[in-house]
Amino acid sequence: MTWRDVYMHPENISIALALQHDSKSTFDERVASQKNSACLPRRMVRGMGMEENASVGACLGEREHFANPSIDLETHIQDVLNVIKYDDLSDIILLGHSYGGMVATGVVDRAPDRIAQLIYVDAFVPRDGESMLDINEPLRGRVREAANSGEGWRMPPMRLPPDTSPADTAWCDARLVDMPIKCVETKLKLQHGEPSLPRSYIYCTRTPYGVFDAFARRAKSEPGWRHFEIDASHSPNVTAPEALMALLHEIVAA
Repeated sequence: MTWRDVYMHPENISIALALQHDSKSTFDERVASQKNSACLPRRMVRGMGMEENASVGACLGEREHFANPSIDLETHIQDVLNVIKYDDLSDIILLGHSYGGMVATGVVDRAPDRIAQLIYVDAFVPRDGESMLDINEPLRGRVREAANSGEGWRMPPMRLPPDTSPADTAWCDARLVDMPIKCVETKLKLQHGEPSLPRSYIYCTRTPYGVFDAFARRAKSEPGWRHFEIDASHSPNVTAPEALMALLHEIVAA
């Protein structure tokens, strides 16, 4: 059996909500976004005494047909906030991977009383007024190319890490969808400044080009953070799911 047999969602989820109730957690996979992200195999989640329930964010996965040029970072933040509101969730452990770090930072800012702790998995950590383009220089060329070709408002998905198996690559590629450019152009507006809740950063040591080095250094040097490393490429849920699950369990249990 491969991770694909127990994969929680095929549309590359980058936000996860884990709800703590006494000694048991309820793992609640929610918002879909670009890149392979923090969704974890169901069997692993259940093995930790957790449960899961998946849904999808605007324009991605089975909601791909809702894609339009107006969808941006704020749309995805609101997707998560509405899940929290209408499911009446609290005491949440919020995970954000890659672009999902942009979304998670916005969610914590808007609903700080509902979040117990925040975990970034090889993710972007914006400050007030920053967009993903501001803090990801290598992405700018791709955005310019996408804006000048095709429909001009969305860009193709990133390629999977080179250590992804051919079978997993084929499976993921069949489910990856384009992302609206406005998602990476939108500047995050923090209403309450830097989050004060506990934050952890998981740095994937095999991610090339140093894209996430600055955020790892920030987690090492600034108060209120814990820094962890995992020997994996940028999609550890695909290439190292057992190691990722064990590390998340360690972080949550501490």
